Amino acid sequence: LLSACASGGLNRAPVEERAASAKPPLSASSPAAAPVPSVSMPAPGVPGGVVATGADNAGKPGYYTVKPGDTLIRIGLDNGQNWRDVARWNSIDKPNLIEVGQVLRVAPPAMATEAAGAVTRPVAAATPAMTRPPETRPGAANVPAAPASAASTLTPTPVVVAAPRAADDDLGWGWPASGAVAAGFEEGKSKGLVITGKAGDAVMAAADGRVVYAGSGLRGYGNLIIIKHNETYLTAYAHNQALLVKDDQAVRRGQRIADMGASDAERVQLHFEIRRLGKPIDPAKLLPQR
Repeated sequence: LLSACASGGLNRAPVEERAASAKPPLSASSPAAAPVPSVSMPAPGVPGGVVATGADNAGKPGYYTVKPGDTLIRIGLDNGQNWRDVARWNSIDKPNLIEVGQVLRVAPPAMATEAAGAVTRPVAAATPAMTRPPETRPGAANVPAAPASAASTLTPTPVVVAAPRAADDDLGWGWPASGAVAAGFEEGKSKGLVITGKAGDAVMAAADGRVVYAGSGLRGYGNLIIIKHNETYLTAYAHNQALLVKDDQAVRRGQRIADMGASDAERVQLHFEIRRLGKPIDPAKLLPQR
């Protein structure tokens, strides 16, 4: 008997075998039902929920296909969005577990932003095709494909592609540091300005806004702060020695947000970017004359 109990406790059936065993499908009302990555669940506070994201949306306005080396922070920065919003729109519970080839919504649902004057482009309604589950490999979060449910046949919510607004340009920009400009913006090569200084010099917010990221999770940027100023503009402040603000904190133009440093850089400097709808532009064209 002791031998039988011991062997029964150690030799558990593999996940694949348990998943393949005959079980009645879980209903949408079952408390044990969990969200499936290929079907987006309704986002909190968004009427009508969000459309399922998958291969059928690849290349469509408002969607992005994950590439090797991508993180949600980088995807948010490159698309002019708060990475937390991207996670919420795609029902991503674990931001570190995104897959190469995964198609993500990177624009808000129409109902959440129509009042802001955005341009909507409806996505053609279609019955979503179930994709095969990802291949099992060590370290990957593999979830068995679920049977089609009411959540996968909802009428898709139109995707919003934000249109620049004239009012968004009136931010009253200010310089983020007092040092000399050592390197300027160069299309396709340098995404911003390199401003020199001494370790501990003040790094200031270039305009009023809200911090959407403060940390060191984006390779090549060191200790980084990203501020969202409105639906059109983001700014990034890289290589800091110390960060003086935190995520979701409101900041004012000229407020000290960091101490200049050399994190992930060869010398003390501030790498400063201005992004318009996610695309880097030349900050020198917006900053005032010194």
